[in-house]
Amino acid sequence: MTEPLLKIDNLHVSFSTRRGVVEAVRGVTLSVQEGEVLGLVGESGSGKSVTGFATTRLLDAAGRVTAGKILFRGQDVTKLSSDDLRHLRGAAMSMIFQNPRSALNPIRAVGQQIADAILTHKRMSKEAAHAEALELLRAVQIRDPERRMAAYPHELSGGMCQRVMIAIAISCNPALLIADEPTTGLDVTTQKVVMDLLAAIASARGMATILITHDLGLAARYCRRIVVMEQGRLVEEAAPRTLFNAPRHPYTKRLVAASPTASSRIEDLVPEEERGYVAIGDRPKPPPAPGTPPLLEVRKLAKRFDQGAAAVAEFSMTMAAGESVGLVGESGSGKSTTSRMICRLIDPSEGDIVFDGQSIGHVPARDFHRSPFRKDIQMVFQDPNESLNPRFTAFDCIAHPLMRLAGLRGGDALRQRVEECAQRVGLPADLLPRFPHQLSGGQKARVGIARAIACRPRLLVLDEPTAALDVSVQAVVLQLLDRLRREDDLALLFVSHDLNVVRMICGRTIVLRNGAIVEQGESRALFDNPKSDYTRELVAAIPNIEIETRRAAAAL
Repeated sequence: MTEPLLKIDNLHVSFSTRRGVVEAVRGVTLSVQEGEVLGLVGESGSGKSVTGFATTRLLDAAGRVTAGKILFRGQDVTKLSSDDLRHLRGAAMSMIFQNPRSALNPIRAVGQQIADAILTHKRMSKEAAHAEALELLRAVQIRDPERRMAAYPHELSGGMCQRVMIAIAISCNPALLIADEPTTGLDVTTQKVVMDLLAAIASARGMATILITHDLGLAARYCRRIVVMEQGRLVEEAAPRTLFNAPRHPYTKRLVAASPTASSRIEDLVPEEERGYVAIGDRPKPPPAPGTPPLLEVRKLAKRFDQGAAAVAEFSMTMAAGESVGLVGESGSGKSTTSRMICRLIDPSEGDIVFDGQSIGHVPARDFHRSPFRKDIQMVFQDPNESLNPRFTAFDCIAHPLMRLAGLRGGDALRQRVEECAQRVGLPADLLPRFPHQLSGGQKARVGIARAIACRPRLLVLDEPTAALDVSVQAVVLQLLDRLRREDDLALLFVSHDLNVVRMICGRTIVLRNGAIVEQGESRALFDNPKSDYTRELVAAIPNIEIETRRAAAAL
């Protein structure tokens, strides 16, 4: 075998914090061959991204490599001077960051940003760099590239911003491309388009790629070899077919078991002893008797913004108490707009919303907080970092709706209700005094759910509640939501682009496209035998461990 393009030997990386030194990477050894696609998987805190940042010497000021070597074409990256690093980054190795909007300059046109990367490493005129930047936008398949050259990041969708990041990363034909969670936040079809594009470009240019991800299905689809990391250590390494069919390490087994697939059942995702929550309340209630009026009835709902085309048109549905309904579709399909109208956060342009036999669609959203139904309809938002008040402790976040909507002003009664909610969602009581920035992603998600169920609602609207969570944390949260549904007879409207999750947790699914319903029905039947071309396209785009390992086996 030829000498590897990249060889990491016994790498240790530490960070200085207020609580002392934290060792984020502990003795990692791995290699990447020319043109190889290597997957680096694990949960948050496993050291995946830190390994990538250390390879490119992009660690922040508090981080440093304390031991080991990072050999790129035989040259130790850890010992390079600042000048040598500037020549190396972008030209020989490049990185695609997790959040393209944060990585791109918000006050500079995207065409200029691509040209800047080219001019940093190539001697040419600005006009030639501009022409090359335009060709790169064509290469990453951005529509109307001439016009997009002058666009700013905020004028582009998440998928387009990610394509711009790819264009910058490949602008100087690097030998190694490190992609750090390149599809986080993208819907399944955009994710597939971006990853297919990235794989095709890497193959055509002979680039080696390290794909850092917590999506095992994504790694199975695009990687030849996968490395699993846990708490800074490399615990297992194998080809996808071997790794997912016969994982050896207990951590890998837990990851594989927690990853939703077409055949997953929600009760099997996480063993009971690892779920971290306590059941409180009544036993599961029986299903409603035939002929029982629906809890929610939506009639021909429509929403138009600024007199433009309808973001949602003619949307109708019903939900019974204790039922779970999925709302799926690509970004821009109208899922979030529909859910916010139902939750009475924005006003519909047309149609009506009937809750428990009472019309609530005519009540202005700005006044709905005074409605007696406000406490009955609650929402769990996609990003707890944005939806939790950074000045509130976890206790305050959960207590706030109890004070506003349930009339609890303080004292033991409020404290007991908050602690009960925290216990129900598996949030330890010793975390209640902490602020959001002191909590992990899974802990913040639990605070968001505890806040939403604090007033004992009857309908919970969930907008991508597990989109940014690790698979094991996602599994626990999904099981928690399903248990709350059964115990409290709680109706769940689950908005998501993860079809495997929806198939597992929702009894029925509604598929939206351009604000209109294209298909609906019982979830497993709909996904196993989709009727519309659009639904078939969504299902085909899902990276699935079972399917990808079967494909790999068939290719041998």
